Amino acid sequence: MTAASDISVLHRGQWTARPTSERGIQSAAGGGAGGTTGGIEGGTDWGIVAPHRPQKSAPGGESSPQRGQASTPPVNYMPYIVLPRPLRPRCVGLATLDALLYQELAGELRERRVPTVSLLPDQRIPTYVAVVLTSPREAERMEHRKVLAVAPGNDRAALWAAVELALHPGDPGAEIVLGIDPGPTPGFAVLSEDRCLSEGILANPEAVAELARHLRHRLPTHSLRIRVGSGDRLSRDRILTALAPLHRVVEVVNEEGTTPRGHRRPRDAIAARAIARAGGRPVSVHLPALPTVTPGDIANLQRVSRERSGGQFTIPRAEAGRVLRGELTLSEALRQGEQRYFPRRPNPSAAARTVEH
Repeated sequence: MTAASDISVLHRGQWTARPTSERGIQSAAGGGAGGTTGGIEGGTDWGIVAPHRPQKSAPGGESSPQRGQASTPPVNYMPYIVLPRPLRPRCVGLATLDALLYQELAGELRERRVPTVSLLPDQRIPTYVAVVLTSPREAERMEHRKVLAVAPGNDRAALWAAVELALHPGDPGAEIVLGIDPGPTPGFAVLSEDRCLSEGILANPEAVAELARHLRHRLPTHSLRIRVGSGDRLSRDRILTALAPLHRVVEVVNEEGTTPRGHRRPRDAIAARAIARAGGRPVSVHLPALPTVTPGDIANLQRVSRERSGGQFTIPRAEAGRVLRGELTLSEALRQGEQRYFPRRPNPSAAARTVEH
């Protein structure tokens, strides 16, 4: 028996049995010993399928295939799927015994819809895990190429940028661009190769420098470029002053047309994304730590405080000046306004129960 008898062949639109001779096969449609065809050497259009165990002829006609046989392949059928490179891992491993840290990270990963697998610190890490999140105390026990130690703090924006970059890696030497939409609570966006890794709102203008330091720590192999919008002069100057000690490339971008119309929050983050994609002029001047506060700056911040409070109150001019000079955050000023204008009254029933006891 030759090599032709070690494979099965399919005629277009027919089921055939295992070859019974070197010259041809017994056709299922022909039925019986007389229904032989020209074999592999003939001019008939045959399709070769994988070898299988010897079996009886299939029923005649266009019936369903027998066990071990395959259906007729289409005209442009590819017998093999060739991958140019291995599939990239697309999963985050969460390995920690710290209950509070696990609860925080698991909730954030679920909200971001990131595929996650929960592991024990001593458990073998599957190959499809791209990055492992754990506590600093347990990080040394992890045997993986990418381990991110997560400590209590406010570096979450840089952390999620590093996770996104590990899940979808691009050019290892790609530049990281941090776009900032200046304001009392600046919007930010972290981009790499025109792809947004992280975005959100910061507490105050000085927090931009802290975010830049966290990005430099989480992504040490990438260069960092910071682009700040030209609007809100006072907040912009505070941001540039805070960034001066970092000695990073800082550009001021004309933010005309970057703020989307018809959006409320988080429009600052959307504007920061547009600022990060635009080019600007580099700056290297160390500006004064306390820039001049104009009446227009104070009026604008009072307008923002009225929007943030839902139209319930406006912070005083003195507090607005302190916020603009960096002595107070806008959130703290709003909290003080709530306590001032809407004080919490004691519950009479609770006080009566206390007296009775």
